[in-house]
Amino acid sequence: MKSDEKIRAIITGTTGMVGEGVLHQCLGEERVDHILVINRKPCGVSHPKLKEIIVSDFFDLSSVEKELEGYNACFFCLGITSLRTTEEQYAKITYNLTLYMANMLCKLNPDMTFSYISGAGTTGDEQAKMMWVRVKSKTENALARLPFKKEFNFRPGFIKPIKGLKNTHSIYTYLGWIFPFGRKFFPNTFCTLRELGTAMINVCFSDEDRKNIEGRDIIALAKK
Repeated sequence: MKSDEKIRAIITGTTGMVGEGVLHQCLGEERVDHILVINRKPCGVSHPKLKEIIVSDFFDLSSVEKELEGYNACFFCLGITSLRTTEEQYAKITYNLTLYMANMLCKLNPDMTFSYISGAGTTGDEQAKMMWVRVKSKTENALARLPFKKEFNFRPGFIKPIKGLKNTHSIYTYLGWIFPFGRKFFPNTFCTLRELGTAMINVCFSDEDRKNIEGRDIIALAKK
């Protein structure tokens, strides 16, 4: 994307912590001109450059397909935890739903930069011992094969939330005190939500050719 272009972004998962934070960063960013969010329930945010589509079934977007045209970026933050889920249940959302939406967006917007929130520890090994690593890796690899203009897999670990937002996970609230220590001794695993959102915006304008964006990469991209 040229430096003088404006981002027209689709954001998913804005009723969750990461998606809400990325939306927050985009709303305050002059380089982002228009935002479309797709939710099952209202995100509760009103802004002149924000449009929201409410759908009952993410696996059937045929009725809103026309409204998904004309965008040059997607920040895909939708996802579920692997805790207390079977591999089939986890893959239904993490792989099947992600690929369903990505294939549709790729068809409608071939010049799109697609950024996917994956997770630290993902290796790309679809035969890994840990279930979530297998599914995330399969998803990353499949997304990388789609003919987007650019596609990136962001792999954050512990994320410091943005104060004042309403969808912060309780674990980050209770364990926030460890962030300064984690950042010092494990800088590849600890980043802030502001850095993550900023990095996802900045990567649209960069010449970055790596598919997988690790923790240190997120921090570096946020500074550009």
